[in-house]
Amino acid sequence: MYKLKLDKDIRCPLEYGLDIFGGKWKSRIICVLAEKEVLRYSALRKQMTNITDAVLAMTLKELIIDGIIQRQQFDEIPPRVEYCLSDKGKSVVPILQSICKWSGAYHIEDSEHILSQCQKCDYNFKSM
Repeated sequence: MYKLKLDKDIRCPLEYGLDIFGGKWKSRIICVLAEKEVLRYSALRKQMTNITDAVLAMTLKELIIDGIIQRQQFDEIPPRVEYCLSDKGKSVVPILQSICKWSGAYHIEDSEHILSQCQKCDYNFKSM
């Protein structure tokens, strides 16, 4: 099992939350899985833009350790692995939508380059 090299030094609940879903890739992965529900690695990779395999693999491992994502491996040939949000991961989605709504009020988005998951979000960027 994957183990982090350094223990996390978290001293308040906000730091814990930001560690769980903060950063460039974690929130995007959570949003993709919230929309698609279940994806294999290659399909998840296609949904992400400009992420390397190493970063995607590391981020997935961190999200699995934190209990946000579930990884299911099937004993088949060729091997098949699927990723989906856990109940804990699903509980993060409304928080990310609230952050998105707040950000949309203060950040003008280039609608040509917006992620497909963001276009389907409850917050409508075009209303600004």
